[in-house]
Amino acid sequence: MQMDWNKYVGRTINITMVENYGIVYNTQKNNDQPFYEIVFKTGKLDNVFDDGLLLEAVREKQLMLVYVPFTSIKCVEIF
Repeated sequence: MQMDWNKYVGRTINITMVENYGIVYNTQKNNDQPFYEIVFKTGKLDNVFDDGLLLEAVREKQLMLVYVPFTSIKCVEIF
């Protein structure tokens, strides 16, 4: 089934990934968990491509653009 993602540009979406997409290292020394696995992405849908979505997200007070290929998407919530 094809979906017109362009009508959701500018809306917040939450993506659950098919697999673990990467890890984030915890820089706080008082926490005994050094990293966690990323299994979801949340952000404003910025752009749509033939093979994936581009999200705009804020992480650690920095604006980031995150590309998520359709093959890595398990589930999407649109707000």
